[in-house]
Amino acid sequence: MKWNELPTPCYVVDQKKLKENLIILHNLEQDTGCHVLLAQKAFSTYALYPLIGQYISGTTASGLYEARLGAEEMERENHVFAPAYKDSDMEELVTLCDHVIFNSFAQYVRHRKKVAAQNAASGTEHRVSIGLRINPEYSTQEGHAIYDPCAPGSRLGMTREAFEKGLAGLGMRRQEDGSYELPEDVEGLHFHTLCEQDADDLERTFLAFEEQFASYLKQVRWLNLGGGHHITRPGYQIERLKKLIGYIRETYGLAVYLEPGEAVALNAGYLVTEVCDIVHNGMDILILDASAACHMPDVLEMPYRPPLRDGFAAGEQRYTYRLSSLTCLAGDVIGDYSFTHEIQIGDRLVFEDMAIYSMVKNNTFNGIPLPSIAMLREDGEVEMLKQFGYEDFKGRLS
Repeated sequence: MKWNELPTPCYVVDQKKLKENLIILHNLEQDTGCHVLLAQKAFSTYALYPLIGQYISGTTASGLYEARLGAEEMERENHVFAPAYKDSDMEELVTLCDHVIFNSFAQYVRHRKKVAAQNAASGTEHRVSIGLRINPEYSTQEGHAIYDPCAPGSRLGMTREAFEKGLAGLGMRRQEDGSYELPEDVEGLHFHTLCEQDADDLERTFLAFEEQFASYLKQVRWLNLGGGHHITRPGYQIERLKKLIGYIRETYGLAVYLEPGEAVALNAGYLVTEVCDIVHNGMDILILDASAACHMPDVLEMPYRPPLRDGFAAGEQRYTYRLSSLTCLAGDVIGDYSFTHEIQIGDRLVFEDMAIYSMVKNNTFNGIPLPSIAMLREDGEVEMLKQFGYEDFKGRLS
């Protein structure tokens, strides 16, 4: 299949670019001994999991369904964190995951026996390691509280005060340095505070974390540095990241985990859309069969301006248009772009960096069809992976 034969709207994953990202992440693993995990919340196109699994250590999940997907389709390391777990979910999660991370001591106490029972039953065949999520109370995201786990009132992770209050409540012994002993089955700590950030922010966050929790790092076997690392972005401070990982491993003897989602598929996907109509109200407005609200929610949520192939900032070129969609939502606007040429009904536009937080977040508001999913192979051919229809819309309702 060629580009001009694709149905629209259609997501297209670029296999060559995906592999370029994966090689960077694989080399990071080889150079530092760390474990890189795909955060499926950003990219869950499982047809590519066999390829991804050739380069990195596995997957991480935000709940039962993602954990099942990682276990079924990649079959490598499989980690999970959620703010809370249902009892019924935990019964299955302990059979799927290698690491289970708890957000509070209440959750740990509620579910630790299920982990212990799984470990006793499976022996060395499938062992589950318990971790606890920490809030280091060190924010690096000014003005973006919606993405900031260290924002005031955050529910994500335990502060030092809550952590030690929980340990005291469990009756753990207080040590000479003022810290508490950890329960024997707690083997790791986890923090995740970044969003599309560089290694300098991670380094500063770790130092703040270390200042409060160094004594606990000496009691565990692994440390998970979460996600939000833009490792495959041009100019990322990868040597600084390698140095930090080396320091953690040498100082504390820990296994180190990273959970990038965006970095795996950054700039490795497109959304192909067709111009259905052009209307005028103070400016020319393109009506597309792609929707910000339905197909790229981050455009409205972050907000985020997606790159557009052959598109420029409004007013930069001769012809400026507002790009909107077929939905009834007045604010369903992707943005204003300019072009070197006039746009016609029937033209195709290609949004870039559309592999991440698109397919995993899309919806069928207004009964708008879900975009097809295709893969641009390294040989230049396009392979259709999945197409959706009316039944996919109807099947979510009753």
